Amino acid sequence: MNGGLRERKRAATQEKIERAAISLALEHGFENITVDMICEASLVSQRTFFNYFGSKEGVIIGGTPAMPNDDHIEAFTRATGSNLLADFLTMITSSLLEREPDAALFKARRMLIMRTPELLIKETARISEAEDQFVAIIMTRYEVQGLSRANQPELEDEARMVVALTTGVLHYVRRLWASSQPGASTRDLLGNSIELIHRITNDHPQQPKGTARRP
Repeated sequence: MNGGLRERKRAATQEKIERAAISLALEHGFENITVDMICEASLVSQRTFFNYFGSKEGVIIGGTPAMPNDDHIEAFTRATGSNLLADFLTMITSSLLEREPDAALFKARRMLIMRTPELLIKETARISEAEDQFVAIIMTRYEVQGLSRANQPELEDEARMVVALTTGVLHYVRRLWASSQPGASTRDLLGNSIELIHRITNDHPQQPKGTARRP
């Protein structure tokens, strides 16, 4: 079996389990469902379930968020462009676009997480962990450019602001996508958002002469 077919079959099995779990949780309440119920509804064994998800919470929240691969991180940290925010969002979307999300599944998952405090706490913790990883990547770019916290202590604050702005852009794209017609492309929406960032940041009028823009 070639790698592409194997990955497609794996993605299909994962989505089948997720759909069954979320449907059951919406019907019966998250606290009232079991792994056995999910396995029965999705026609998989417990072994298969735990190969994909480590817990009942994990299947509802979803798999580990896709992180940029080493090549994308290397390209970002060594980039010489002036628009850090756009470069960072481009790197993030490169991993997000590897699998086009399903709109109905996305909406159902968000609804369930937002109404289940236990899941919301876990999702928040996972997001926080990912943000710390992203900040570390941005700090590496600063270091490659010869910038240092020793003489510029605000660098980490800047890195966290870039991550926060990127999170805001992604929320904006998700809202557009969720309210779009069926079949709307997240790739196009993200691409348009990156173009907006370029327009807003690079074409901002009247930067004072002699003011250097940090890369």
